[in-house]
Amino acid sequence: MALRVGLCQMTARNDKEINFQICRDLVSEAASQGCTLVALPECFAFIGAQKGEAQAAAEALEGPTMHRYCELAKEKQLWLSLGGFQEKVEGEPDDKILNTHVIVNSLGEIASVYRKIHLFDAPFTGLVESQQTVAGTEVVSCASPVGQLGVTVCYDVRFPEILLVPSAFSMPTGRAHWELLMRTRAVETQCYVIAAAQAGQHNEDGNKRCSWGHAMAVDPWGKVLAEFDGSSTGVRVVEVDQNVLQDVRQKMPLATQRRYDIYGRTS
Repeated sequence: MALRVGLCQMTARNDKEINFQICRDLVSEAASQGCTLVALPECFAFIGAQKGEAQAAAEALEGPTMHRYCELAKEKQLWLSLGGFQEKVEGEPDDKILNTHVIVNSLGEIASVYRKIHLFDAPFTGLVESQQTVAGTEVVSCASPVGQLGVTVCYDVRFPEILLVPSAFSMPTGRAHWELLMRTRAVETQCYVIAAAQAGQHNEDGNKRCSWGHAMAVDPWGKVLAEFDGSSTGVRVVEVDQNVLQDVRQKMPLATQRRYDIYGRTS
């Protein structure tokens, strides 16, 4: 049986209220098309224009912003992938935050939490994430109605069925690597990849940050099921079919052919 997933692309601002209304519209559109899960991009709730704004905007997961998104999931009776939430770290001496991917179920409950392990430090893009962010320490997977979710791109999520990759890719790395990485990740893990994305210029009077966009969904054979351009926003609906997943894995049973006796396991 194929289930529907909503793939979202947006241009977030440094305004939580504006972003929530955008996300609400996207989720409502996906719900009207029968989606079981909706994937929002990294920084869906807030993206800073000035140094220090992200830290100032950070909240605990029990705070009012996450509560609103949980209520939205409950209202629309679907699951939400909320990737890239600025989570406040109590007692952090340098005022650093966590970049947190939250999975919310259709009851409005937090089903899983992944805190980003690999921080994006690439000075040539103008982004050095470790200056404001603490790295997470755990790899996470989560059972959901559409399949086992890998709530990170790391391979050691024990062979999930869907990899969620909410992103705000920089322009130079997006241009060079985005499609290559998404399709490669789908093929090597034999998973669906759902990569929601930020797109376009996020502010005019601050750092003028731009994101690559091109939100993409890829099937386990590497076929692109849906893709946005670099500037438009909205939601695209794709079907996740367990029969396709199993067919690919039966044709090429990588899970049973890996030589862990030689190169070991990472999890």
